[in-house]
Amino acid sequence: MRIECRGVLFDLDGVLVDSTPAVERVWTRWAEEHQLDARSVVKQAHGRPSIATIRELLPHADHAAEDRKVERWEIEDIADVVALPGAAELLRTLPESRWAVVTSGTRALATARLRAAGLPVPQGFVTANDIQNGKPHPEPYLLGAKRLALRAEECVAIEDAPAGIRAARAAGTRVIAVRTTTEAAELRESGADWILADLSRVSAHPNGGCLALTFTEE
Repeated sequence: MRIECRGVLFDLDGVLVDSTPAVERVWTRWAEEHQLDARSVVKQAHGRPSIATIRELLPHADHAAEDRKVERWEIEDIADVVALPGAAELLRTLPESRWAVVTSGTRALATARLRAAGLPVPQGFVTANDIQNGKPHPEPYLLGAKRLALRAEECVAIEDAPAGIRAARAAGTRVIAVRTTTEAAELRESGADWILADLSRVSAHPNGGCLALTFTEE
């Protein structure tokens, strides 16, 4: 498959870095502290701003304090965070001005995970600190495209979570989904245009004012 775009908007966790064990440890710890079902909490938290999950599950808590605690735990738990297959190689082929990270995590957490995985911190960066409405709202991807001085429909988003796919599609962005954390059927149901195993199946080549992305779909 070969498609053209002018910019690439990457989700972070599950797309560029494997932080799944750390995420599961932190949210399990948080769930147990509040006597909640850990498995359902981990699933609900995936791909969304932490504070959104906290508000839903603990409506009467000090949300800001709980959010700071979760962020602190996540920043402390990066020992086994690594780059996912193909991530470093793909980023090296992309001009800095043509890609951005659009993540539901905070800037401090996203930066810590990128550095732990040995990946570059992008010029274009959208985090939970930059938005009012998190995924699945389109705001993160609309802002990500704006950071590249592009329209969302000129970009391709690469996602692994249903909430992120819905956010990108609502923004008008085509979506490549990687099957690193979610089954293919759920990714397709959420609106993914293409589904891959991981980024090792993707290559990028400048093509005039565009980027040509070549990949093998599952």
